[in-house]
Amino acid sequence: MDFFKPETVLDLQNIRDELVKMEDTIIFNFIERSHFATCSSVYESNVPEIKLPDFDGSFLDWALMKMEIVHSQLRRFESPDETPFFPDKILKPIIPSLNYPKILASYANQINYNDKIKSIYIKTIVPLLSKRDINTWENFGSVATRDIEALQSLSRRIHFGKFVAEAKFQSEKEKFTKLILDQDVDGIMTAITNSKVEEKILQRLNVKATVYGVDPTNEKGDRKITPEYLVKIYKEIVIPITKEVEVDYLLRRLEDSDSK
Repeated sequence: MDFFKPETVLDLQNIRDELVKMEDTIIFNFIERSHFATCSSVYESNVPEIKLPDFDGSFLDWALMKMEIVHSQLRRFESPDETPFFPDKILKPIIPSLNYPKILASYANQINYNDKIKSIYIKTIVPLLSKRDINTWENFGSVATRDIEALQSLSRRIHFGKFVAEAKFQSEKEKFTKLILDQDVDGIMTAITNSKVEEKILQRLNVKATVYGVDPTNEKGDRKITPEYLVKIYKEIVIPITKEVEVDYLLRRLEDSDSK
């Protein structure tokens, strides 16, 4: 995606192509996480074995916050497609800022589903990915690192719904304007839903997980990721939350002067 060319970013086909690329990133991040046990203590606060100076939270939250602070100084969160988990903690870049042209509405950064994404990831996705429901203390650092990569890729994919919503608004402005004026949540949800596209996504994910999820040299045929679980994650979590992002974005779209 070239965010200096808004007309290409808001092309629905280009957006779909980008979402396909994100599938591979998410799958391989899930595969990396599957090598480790659940390690539930990584997600708990005040674990005796983990001393976090001046921080009241989980080891994952501490590691994620520290990572985002560094990444913010590298200009990561100036990019329109990046959404921080700790927006109040990020710092200004130490390298010159990039002046991206306006692509999304002015309130786009206020739409942040990362708390929900993180909660569902810990409670639902990790148990599906992990092969063992135990703590392995020696792997805590590796687990947190893999979790951060998985969470960031999920966040980017889900918040890309803002670009989808903007593209759909621009292509059918009159239709969406009426729905927004009426604050018709159900109508907007219907308008943004394309069941055929969603079914193709799930079919493609099933194929990818079948191919990527097994080592052909492993005689036992052990799977790194189960296709049914990946489809379940997308069908019940990724796609629905993405559409929540789209609806939230569209409900406020008339706030921007260029839409009036």
